[in-house]
Amino acid sequence: MHKQRQAVLGARIHVLSWEEAVLQLLDWGAQKAPRYVCLCNAHSVVCSTRDAHFRTILNNADLAAADGAPVAWAVSHFARTRQPRINGPDLMWRYLAAAERHGQSVFLYGSTPHTLARLQEAIAAAFPALRVAGALAPPFGPVNAGQDQADVEAINRSGANLVFVGLGCPKQEYWMAAHCGRVAAPLVGVGAAFDYHAGTLRRAPLWWQHNGLEWLYRLGAEPRRLARRYLVTNTLFLLGLGRQLLRGRRAGPS
Repeated sequence: MHKQRQAVLGARIHVLSWEEAVLQLLDWGAQKAPRYVCLCNAHSVVCSTRDAHFRTILNNADLAAADGAPVAWAVSHFARTRQPRINGPDLMWRYLAAAERHGQSVFLYGSTPHTLARLQEAIAAAFPALRVAGALAPPFGPVNAGQDQADVEAINRSGANLVFVGLGCPKQEYWMAAHCGRVAAPLVGVGAAFDYHAGTLRRAPLWWQHNGLEWLYRLGAEPRRLARRYLVTNTLFLLGLGRQLLRGRRAGPS
């Protein structure tokens, strides 16, 4: 993939449209290419400034898309083009619709057995001709080498064209980077998308999504879990973005 990338704090984000994103997944899926996809929001971009290994994972991703209104805005500003927000739940659903038409199958890795069961019901209802090749919910704690190898073999035996990974950030990014090539299919980290589509977590109404406020809706729904993450990382993101804007102003037009 030779698309333009735009630096936002420590992360290099691809500049691309929805159509390009879905077509790229279809192409990699048809080839069962060893690729991994990171969807970058303010939290992951801030993590890239504080963790060199995580920054390398994002910047080595075959596709790093702007998931999160602030990141999409920053890419639009610095790249001087309109960058849509390529978020996990919508990317997953758009690809599934295209995969059904093209005869591609998917594997679901992450979350809990309950969520995966409900997710597969939702997928079957929305895309009756689509084959879900398999689903696995790994333990929340560390996975030993034997279990990890068994999971990899199960995914590969399934023959899936593409694997959606729903382990949450940064766990899913570390997992994809470590397993890219071991798993015989492209890997796409989609965060909470499994819960949204399964109905175990309510997604923000469209007005909140379209106005860059989905994070605020999530904060209201899960204040204990997300308060520190959003209040701290969003503040750090704004401070870092301010410094980047100031540097650009001082440098003048390129």
